[in-house]
Amino acid sequence: MNRTAAIGSVKQGYTDGTRRLASRYIGRLARTRVSPNALTTGGVLLCTAAAFAIPFEDRNELLFYWLAAGLFIAGSILDILDGALARQSDKATPLGEFLDSLSDRVSEGFVLAAIAFVFARVGDDVSVAICLAAVAGSFLVSYARAKAELIGLKGDVGIGSRAERVIVISSGLILAPLGVPLQWFIYLLAATAWLTVLQRILSVRKQLLRKEAHGFDQR
Repeated sequence: MNRTAAIGSVKQGYTDGTRRLASRYIGRLARTRVSPNALTTGGVLLCTAAAFAIPFEDRNELLFYWLAAGLFIAGSILDILDGALARQSDKATPLGEFLDSLSDRVSEGFVLAAIAFVFARVGDDVSVAICLAAVAGSFLVSYARAKAELIGLKGDVGIGSRAERVIVISSGLILAPLGVPLQWFIYLLAATAWLTVLQRILSVRKQLLRKEAHGFDQR
């Protein structure tokens, strides 16, 4: 098994595990009046609160970074559960799907903007630039998948999808007060996001070439 296949296998394993865990508990939630849109809204609000907490790290780094990490993780979990709830409760709507796709970008963008503000406050212009690159890359990761699926192709390949980005950002916030530079995690985030964009471009190209070859053979 090559390295790419091994990474894909690990990613598929924890993705499937997360989905099983979500489906185990979402059944109870589906029997309540809670709507998927309510979970989406809650997730955005929690992540926004995390973004507001981050700049206060200059007062108490441990308290506010860990508070931000907890809020961001909780908001991201709600973002996972809203889709599962929509599927199991037959409450899925086109508007809900649209709002769900936007909420991911808003939540992550707010948190990264807050981190960029922290870097700017101490005059770390390089890290600010890398943080902006991470924002652009993370947005393009989701955009590449959406455009691929729009033309009937698979666009979920890559090592820097939403779940991985949540892990990297949360790890950075948790470990920063313990002496691990937050910049390292933002550099990793930017690198994996742009690598994933490239992976998805190459994957779409490969799928299109395969479809063209298949069409030619049929003729």
